[in-house]
Amino acid sequence: MTCSVESNKEKIIKSKMRVQNHGEVFTPMRIVNRMLNLPKIREACQNVTSTFLEPTAGEGVFLVEILNRKLKMVANHYGDDLTRYENYSLLALSTLYGVELLEDNAQKCVMNMFKVYYDAYRQQATEHCAKMKNKVLDSAKVIIANNIALGNFLTKLTTNGNPITFSEWQPINLRKDTKIIKIQRTEYTIDDILDGTVKQSNASTHLDKVVQITLFNLFDDDKVSETAKKRMRYVPVRITDVYKEEMEEIDGQNNN
Repeated sequence: MTCSVESNKEKIIKSKMRVQNHGEVFTPMRIVNRMLNLPKIREACQNVTSTFLEPTAGEGVFLVEILNRKLKMVANHYGDDLTRYENYSLLALSTLYGVELLEDNAQKCVMNMFKVYYDAYRQQATEHCAKMKNKVLDSAKVIIANNIALGNFLTKLTTNGNPITFSEWQPINLRKDTKIIKIQRTEYTIDDILDGTVKQSNASTHLDKVVQITLFNLFDDDKVSETAKKRMRYVPVRITDVYKEEMEEIDGQNNN
């Protein structure tokens, strides 16, 4: 079941043809809230590190509402300091994943999620009499673009026929008093996730370095950089610096 976000008027379907071809039916907001208010799910929405995967994300109504709830929690617990809020809000954002079959829905999902993050961040910056940082917004874009996949969850393939791959944004220094969060980014296919595959940080690699999709060329054809054919891994960075997508080449003798 796919989902649609509408500010004033909810849609149940976009067209009969889309229902017939793709089984596209939108979930009313009252049902979304009812489901998210179930005790265990409501508790997970209040946990900054709890992870959600929506296999038929649609326009993101579930993911957007979960993000809303998580960001409100972050503001309440970490909003006393803007830098702390920036770090924990990005961490909360990094826990939300989705797969969507239809391109227009996936694009809308990405934009809806970014708008929610942008508006929440702007409110916090205003309360602190500060300006929003471009690096924080750029990092949010990279996280969202890598967490929302255009593809078929049942076949586990993108529309280009490649395995759907998600990035895990694992905090490596998270403690009660942590203010600046560092993360290790590791890539997993859906098969890896379902099989419970665990990758060591020094094996967080992929054979081809593909320039990551952004909000501005979200579903363009894959673009391969000059580092293709090299074994690469992401280096640990501050979560506000993930937009740099810094990588290093792995010594061919040490790939384990």
